[in-house]
Amino acid sequence: MVTRDVVLPAGALQWRFSRAGGPGGQGVNTTDSRVELSVDLRHAPLRDADRERLLTRLTGRLHDGVLTVVAADDRSQRRNRRAARDRLAALLREALAPDPPDRRPTAPSRAARRRRLESKRRQGAVKALRRRPTGE
Repeated sequence: MVTRDVVLPAGALQWRFSRAGGPGGQGVNTTDSRVELSVDLRHAPLRDADRERLLTRLTGRLHDGVLTVVAADDRSQRRNRRAARDRLAALLREALAPDPPDRRPTAPSRAARRRRLESKRRQGAVKALRRRPTGE
């Protein structure tokens, strides 16, 4: 489940398992704990609006319309499966989120401008005190 409105069925997901790289002791060469989870967004059962939004927002991560997430953090394939599923859901949730509202331009208040200038004057005075005194 990605959101309440968007649920990807298990049939839309493709799993691949391989050996994770790096140190790991005895089990590293025998256990296929690295997990790749892929979903073809072009053919996934989604509403057209959601599909277009995902395809445009995730363009940099897609390869021929397929989004792939990798998890090899853990020694356990089960935990890596869960991590990959959670990462995929988070990516899709973030891409489906609405745009933030436009920023309304504001100007600093008169008091804020006064405080800023006063702070600059104080800092200038401190720096003036650090200077070498002029000889008279």
